[in-house]
Amino acid sequence: MERAGVPERRLQQVVHPARKALILHGILAAMRRALVDPTRVARASFPSRFGEFELYGFENEVDQEEAAVLVKGTPPLDRDPVVRIHSQCLTGDTFHSLRCDCGDQLEEALQRIAEADQGVLIYQAQEGRGIGLVNKIRAYELQDQGVDTVDANLQLGFEADERSYSFCAEILKYLGALRVRLMSNNPEKIRGLEAEGIRVVERVPLVVQHSPYCRDYLRTKKEKLGHLL
Repeated sequence: MERAGVPERRLQQVVHPARKALILHGILAAMRRALVDPTRVARASFPSRFGEFELYGFENEVDQEEAAVLVKGTPPLDRDPVVRIHSQCLTGDTFHSLRCDCGDQLEEALQRIAEADQGVLIYQAQEGRGIGLVNKIRAYELQDQGVDTVDANLQLGFEADERSYSFCAEILKYLGALRVRLMSNNPEKIRGLEAEGIRVVERVPLVVQHSPYCRDYLRTKKEKLGHLL
């Protein structure tokens, strides 16, 4: 088959593989945006032991995904606010599990946001890197048998990381936070936000003290998921 006199094989060679990947990433991002319609459904004052915040509730009207968002400052947040996207972790955030560092990261992030002029914490309802609570416990069971956190997800039929950041990006746009300083050790969060039109002007490391129980977990995140630890 030829197009405008160019053989199909030659046409495939014209597009560099990296360019193909970029085009595909853009197409997928556009498809995700079409499935996101964030609506602010509630807002309330939220005093905490870390400081005073405004608590927002958002819902994606397309798939009913929900997010709780703590905000420091008055929108529009246009002075490069410090931002944390924290994936829900019932075991770490509520039950204080020593298998991960999620609870400590959440508290450290809240402390830093409270000390900033402007800041946002998006509590993303994607437990277990997007596989859900019960499947996360199934993954724990596999980990007890010697499987690491990435391979456990794969054995359960999931990707290593099932999360999407499209909804989070739309929430940031609603708050006027188009340029952010992102508290994260995960480069995929940076790529995910920037693909949705949010400029990450600085990555702020979020490294906390951790227990010996999560040493292997953190090593796997570094070696297999590329986390900057």
